[in-house]
Amino acid sequence: MFLLNVKAHYDAAHFLRNYRGKCEKLHGHRYVVEAGLTFDDVGPGGMAYDFGDAKRHLRAIAGRLDHENINELEPFTEIEPSAENQARWIFEQLRELLGERAEHLAYVRVWETPNQYAQYSLKPTW
Repeated sequence: MFLLNVKAHYDAAHFLRNYRGKCEKLHGHRYVVEAGLTFDDVGPGGMAYDFGDAKRHLRAIAGRLDHENINELEPFTEIEPSAENQARWIFEQLRELLGERAEHLAYVRVWETPNQYAQYSLKPTW
């Protein structure tokens, strides 16, 4: 099995409405988002999937969050803009962009700092 991984980043602010502590105040992160796609084999060109296409899709999604207050964007006006919820939302958006290749999306990770991330997948990958 092959695992392809692509990364993008976005700088954004957020606050957690239902949390008591320093994260209840507006603050920002340089988020790094990565997506993993799995394939059983490679195609005729020796590639499982074009890295350029995967990066383009992920960057398009990250661009929608870049330099925004995530709390002001749908669906985060209703749900907490936690790293966990961002990972799930990005996963769902990326599946739409992948179209017939959506089944290959294994996970999305959203790194809030270099030392911590939240991951979303349809099945455990750990």
